Amino acid sequence: MSTKPQKNLDTFPNPKPGRPYEIFFDAPEFTCLCPLTGQPDFAHIKIRYIPDETCVELKSLKLYLWSYRDEGAFHEAVTNKICDDVIAAIDPLFVEVVGDFFVRGGIRTVVTARHEKAK
Repeated sequence: MSTKPQKNLDTFPNPKPGRPYEIFFDAPEFTCLCPLTGQPDFAHIKIRYIPDETCVELKSLKLYLWSYRDEGAFHEAVTNKICDDVIAAIDPLFVEVVGDFFVRGGIRTVVTARHEKAK
């Protein structure tokens, strides 16, 4: 497996697909760049999901989040993109991604993106 930033999320089969359970990832060192100024934005990214048939592999998630380090992205866009990519990778029963961005210009931004699979 690569140790460089990557845009794909690796997966593995859910070991208990018949039981709804929650997985929570906490990434307190997320960074991306402000698309307007090029200055770094720092955030605490929290991903909570209920898997269906597959789960996100942890190291690939770390490398995926790392891939944003040198990329310009608005807070709203990057939080929703992470949510969309988790959905595309594993089609979970439920996912919530929270981007809690550090104070910039005296304002803290918290963006929450959610998705629930249609029943």
